Amino acid sequence: MTLEISGEGARSLVRDVPVVEIRLLGPPRVERNGAAVRQPRGRKAWGLLGYLLLAERPPSRRRLSDLFFADADDPLGALRWSLAELRRAIGVPGLLTGDPVLTGAMTADVLRLAAASDDDLLATGELLEGIELESCPEFESWLLLERRRIASEIEAQLRQRAISRLASGQAEAAIPFAAKAVDIDPHKQGNHELLIRSLAASGDRIAALQRISQCAELFRRELGIEVTSSLHEAATLVPDPTPPLSGRAAAVSQLQAGRAAIVAGAVDAGLQCLRQAATLAVQCRDKTLEARALAALGGALVHAIRGHDEEGAIVLHQALLVAEEAGERSTAVLALRELGFIEVQAGRRQTADNWLTRAQQLADTAGERAAILGVRGMNASDRGDYPTAFEQLGESVELAASCGDPRQQAWSWSLVGRAHLLRAEYASAATAIQGTLDLVRRERWIAFLPWPQALAAELDLYAGNLNDSTTGFEEAWALGCQLNDPCWEAMAGRGLALLHTARGDHSTATEWLDRALSRAGQEPDRYQWVHAHVLDAAITAALTRNDTNRAHPLAAALSTLAARCDLRELQARAYLHLAALGDPQATTRARSLAPGIDNPHLHALLQPDSNRS
Repeated sequence: MTLEISGEGARSLVRDVPVVEIRLLGPPRVERNGAAVRQPRGRKAWGLLGYLLLAERPPSRRRLSDLFFADADDPLGALRWSLAELRRAIGVPGLLTGDPVLTGAMTADVLRLAAASDDDLLATGELLEGIELESCPEFESWLLLERRRIASEIEAQLRQRAISRLASGQAEAAIPFAAKAVDIDPHKQGNHELLIRSLAASGDRIAALQRISQCAELFRRELGIEVTSSLHEAATLVPDPTPPLSGRAAAVSQLQAGRAAIVAGAVDAGLQCLRQAATLAVQCRDKTLEARALAALGGALVHAIRGHDEEGAIVLHQALLVAEEAGERSTAVLALRELGFIEVQAGRRQTADNWLTRAQQLADTAGERAAILGVRGMNASDRGDYPTAFEQLGESVELAASCGDPRQQAWSWSLVGRAHLLRAEYASAATAIQGTLDLVRRERWIAFLPWPQALAAELDLYAGNLNDSTTGFEEAWALGCQLNDPCWEAMAGRGLALLHTARGDHSTATEWLDRALSRAGQEPDRYQWVHAHVLDAAITAALTRNDTNRAHPLAAALSTLAARCDLRELQARAYLHLAALGDPQATTRARSLAPGIDNPHLHALLQPDSNRS
């Protein structure tokens, strides 16, 4: 991966300025004009360089000296020596100077993953591989989180390249990308499913079936769970249906029938109609109609049936390719937004932002912008960026209201309410959530109702209205189960656990938390924020009754999940839980994250005398 410090491209060579490559993925090294140079001496120098390049804001010299050289006789002097050593190795004057220490235009492979060549992406290793600094525990904690986050970003890039090749008919070329994604996270069913689909589509069904058996055995042995049916379905290519009719009119009719069936809840019939619509559109060579049918099918696979996001992503990629070929702008916007939504739910922040940025650049109607901003606001809120979330969600609500789209208005408004609830701003949360409920009930949007019901019931719980809270959570649970939606079930189950905890019934609360964790954590296309949110509640409940045996593995799981999915607020909360479990560094780590999270409730929890919950 060739990355320049100057940022001026090939012109730097013309002026005899060296092209410097800083590689932090795998064993770290510096190269100049493609050749190895004298490397920085000492592991701390490499750790320092990685920290400087990946820090969200330029760190002060005092911060760096405390982080790396607290045990030195002259911490600031040791820092000066290490910075000078880095400048000598890199060979570009003026770098790594000032207070705070600035990197200038310096960059590295880890910062340019989206631009990596296929070969470089397939060859990526662990961040700062081999660099361990046991004498710097806070840096070690930071490095662990960054390794998880970067591994997740690499995994997301690999998945995107595999899916795009599958969608364009290059199944064999997709295999190495899917296989490396499995290597990075073998406990994620979606990665195995993507590899199985690639093998099956390439014609190697025997290898696909072998992979199913291997994955099923791995999940039983290491996770104690069974794989879902979507894994088995991945090895069986869905044949193009043979419609009884032909022609454009039949394709339009099937598309309309499929959309209506999905809205009515007849998912299997709707999917069949949409598949037929796509096949008929190909037969009559209508690219516009084909793109619309594929986009509708992809959206239905994502939203209307659980466990099918992998297939949905491939179909949406196909829809995007056909829409771009046909000049079908609105369908391209829809496909891009849906691809972004898949990534948001999975906690793949950067790839989500890439899809949604492309969608926003193409959007030219208020309705399109409202929908895109709603998903972008969801992404920002999940990662704890509340100022951005409120701005994007607020604009989404306004745009949806202006163009007469009450469902989008309700969807975005519910996320505004969730953000206020998480910040313990209960009056603002109540306004947004009640507004959401009014719109949802007026629209008779039953499929969405459990979400605001659970949020409203939580507000009732905090206000001491236990009867209303009980009704709200029980209705949300029953309807979520009827809809077979694991997110709604998990949120309602978590709420019922909170309710029983408030009543002092810890045994029943634990049972509900186990149900909620099962719903939130076992589907391959789960909403990772909900999974982490339920984990946080389960840890809090375990700590309340001093059940450290239960709390320890849950806190470790939350910390890992939050790091991989860039759930910063939940990462801070995981550290607070670990601090309560005796980790001497955890409170410091939580406080190091707090400046980037604008949540007064979290900051109150970080106070020494706080009653954490």
